[in-house]
Amino acid sequence: TRGMSRATHLPEGFEGAFDALFGRAFRVARRILGDDAAAEDVAAEAMARAYAHWGKIALQPWREGWVVRVASNLALDAVKKRKRDDHTVLDVGVEDDDVVVRLALAEALSLLPRRQREVVVLRHLGGLSEAECAQALRVSTGAVKTHLHRGLAALRNRLGPVMNLE
Repeated sequence: TRGMSRATHLPEGFEGAFDALFGRAFRVARRILGDDAAAEDVAAEAMARAYAHWGKIALQPWREGWVVRVASNLALDAVKKRKRDDHTVLDVGVEDDDVVVRLALAEALSLLPRRQREVVVLRHLGGLSEAECAQALRVSTGAVKTHLHRGLAALRNRLGPVMNLE
């Protein structure tokens, strides 16, 4: 019926770009969440948002960065929600070092100023080059380098030896 016909009509270029964009969104979410199912949910939501904004982002050179940024923000929100909902795990003490590191990183990232967080996530979790980060955020590569330097320094200061942020 009406909903089905609309669902089968994808905006031009969306279907061709979907796999690569979904893959990038999934990888960044997986690095933050450490869980395939949760990362798939985040990547699916990021792609739903990309679909909703496709008219604006389809032909933009920064669309991949946009999707990675949306996925990382959704993943960080999921970590915060998980931490609020499951505070008993944190009270008892988590045995899995990987989970401890992910929670510490998510919390430290959430405390960074927005632009520093975006640059660190795009560069180190999303795997974008400095030029791609600049394009995605619509700033100069010099600004990316500055925010990256400040963001990593703040993370090192907060996390200490827990993280290797080179």
